[in-house]
Amino acid sequence: MIEKRILIETIEYATAILGNCDENIKAIQTEFNVACVYRDNELKINGELEKNVNKAVSCIEAMQNLLKRNIDLDEQTVRYCISLTEEGNDAKTKELTGDFILLTAKGKPLRPKTLGQKKYIETIERVPITFGVGPAGTGKTYLAVAMAVKAFKAKEVSRIVLTRPAVEAGEKLGFLPGDLQNKVDPYLRPLYDGLFDMMGAENYQKLMEKGYIEVAPLAYMRGRTLDDSFIILDEAQNTSKEQMKMFLTRMGVGSKVVVTGDITQIDLPENKKSGLVDAISVLKNIEGIEMVYFTEKDVVRHKLVQDIIKAYDKVDKQSKKPRKPTNRGTHEK
Repeated sequence: MIEKRILIETIEYATAILGNCDENIKAIQTEFNVACVYRDNELKINGELEKNVNKAVSCIEAMQNLLKRNIDLDEQTVRYCISLTEEGNDAKTKELTGDFILLTAKGKPLRPKTLGQKKYIETIERVPITFGVGPAGTGKTYLAVAMAVKAFKAKEVSRIVLTRPAVEAGEKLGFLPGDLQNKVDPYLRPLYDGLFDMMGAENYQKLMEKGYIEVAPLAYMRGRTLDDSFIILDEAQNTSKEQMKMFLTRMGVGSKVVVTGDITQIDLPENKKSGLVDAISVLKNIEGIEMVYFTEKDVVRHKLVQDIIKAYDKVDKQSKKPRKPTNRGTHEK
């Protein structure tokens, strides 16, 4: 039996590392097949295999380092620390420190929670056009809205423009009540929600009325030039090639563009190519345009979301495997 000990510097750190009802330490014990006991400011880790004990030690040390840098150990952060440690990348957790984006309307500091998110916000800051591509729950839209609000507050842009294609995912717009704006509002709700979180509903409404913030369907972008603006196109996988070209050419002087989408959730007719898929291919070598790809490891929703994405990816990969050639001979007449 291998045993190692870690000094936990404060009782507050110990409480955070153990987690509510010891859920964090239970996750570490299960993942690395070790036993952990906390007593007198020390965490004792026991296991049959030294490599597993070492991984558990590295994971807990990484968690304590995050606490020292005022980063909360929520469920997703703990899960991510475990994942990085399992891959031998626990030292990379240090890269998650810093990169403060802004305070939400409730006063909560907003930071990237994964290395993929960190790369995403750094890319948005560095280049004029960023494509964020990946599965649901990776924070593509939420972080893009946060970066837009940050740029607006810093007076780097004078306006925020958020847009989405109003493409049905199995439903029909005509069945929704109200006029056209009422019908497209449900499609724009994730954008509203992000703005409410960052600014507060009252402040958002004032800026909206003054024209500093615009949330509209993609069709409303045609024929315009958007100068000095932070422009976000969400759900871009549901644009056509023509719509994508139209949107990207709206960009004016002093503007920044972020395009987000998930190419596994295309709701277009089968015979219509996604504008996002086309743009990734056409624009990949243009200076000033960069693509950031998220994976299921960047998912910051419930753990089951990661498991669901993995399950669907596995089925998709199996369905794309080439069929084995048959051994049938030619039929003789």
